[in-house]
Amino acid sequence: MLQLILPVLLSSLWAACAGSGDWCYQSQFSCTHQCNEKWDHANQDCGGSKQSPINIVTRKTIKDERLTPLKFSNYQQIFKSSIKNNGHSVQVGVPHLSTISGGDLPTTYKAVQFHLHWGNKGGPGSEHTIDGEQYPMELHIVHMKADYADLTTALRDREGVAVLGFFYEVSNSANRKYDPIITSLQSIKAANGNMSLPSISLAQLIPSEQNMTSYFRYKGSLTTPGCTEAVIWTVFENPIPLSMDQLKAFSELKFSDGNPLVGNFRPIQPLNGRKVFRSSGAVVLVSSALLLATLAAALGLSQPN
Repeated sequence: MLQLILPVLLSSLWAACAGSGDWCYQSQFSCTHQCNEKWDHANQDCGGSKQSPINIVTRKTIKDERLTPLKFSNYQQIFKSSIKNNGHSVQVGVPHLSTISGGDLPTTYKAVQFHLHWGNKGGPGSEHTIDGEQYPMELHIVHMKADYADLTTALRDREGVAVLGFFYEVSNSANRKYDPIITSLQSIKAANGNMSLPSISLAQLIPSEQNMTSYFRYKGSLTTPGCTEAVIWTVFENPIPLSMDQLKAFSELKFSDGNPLVGNFRPIQPLNGRKVFRSSGAVVLVSSALLLATLAAALGLSQPN
C-alpha cells in the first residue's frame, strides 16, 4: 500500500512546490521559489524533438566537407551598446552590422545579441558538452537571416536563426579583452540592472579566425523558453581563456528572486535521431579502451608469444 501512496504524495508535493510560476533553471527550484523547471509545462515547444543543448559525441559526428571556415564580416567593427542582467543571464545587444556566411549556412545572418551561460564560481556551466565534458561557461552569439527585421519574425523560419557557441576554459592569466564586460558586471548585479558598455567588438571576444576552423553543426532550438526549433547551431571546438577570477565574477550576479545567478544552463536534451556534423578541422576523440586496444594490436601485444 505504501508503494502506491508514495508516488501520489510525491506528485502532490511537486504540484504544491511548482505552482504556476515563471520558468526557471534547476539551480533555482525550491519549495520557497515557485517556478517551473519543467519547461514543457511552461511551453509545449520545449518538449519538441529537436531541442538544445546536446552532448556532442565526437566519434559519432559526421565529417562534412561543406563545413568550410565561416566568413565573418564587420566582426572587427567597434560598437557601443548596453549590458543587462535580464534575471537569467547577461545580455548585450549588437548592431546588425556584423554578419556571418559560408560554412554551408543557407544565407547571410546578421548579429542580434550575445549572452552567456555559466556554473557556480567557475564550476561546470556550459550548455553544450563535448564527449560528456562540461566547460565553465558558454557564449552564444545570436544571428538572424539578414532579410528579417526582428528576431520574432526570424523564429517563424525553421532556419531563421543561426547561433555561434563558444566554450571557455580556465587560464592562469586574465583575458584583458574581456575587461569591459567583467568590469561592468559590478554595476548590474541585481536583476534588470542595465548600463552602458564601453566600446567593444565581437572579434575581441572570440578566437581568431584561424582558430575557428574546427566546429560542429546541428539543427536545434533556443535553449530558453519558448525553445523554438528554428536554430542552426555552430559549436566551436577551441575554447576562450578566462582567469578563474573572471569566471567567478559572473557568479556575483543575482537571479530575479535575488539568489545568486549560478547554474543558468539547460540540461542536455535527447538527440532523437538528429545528425551532428563536423568540419574537417574538428578533432574526433576515441575512448581510452579503444585507443589501448588499437595500440596493442599495432605493437603485436594482443597475441601471446
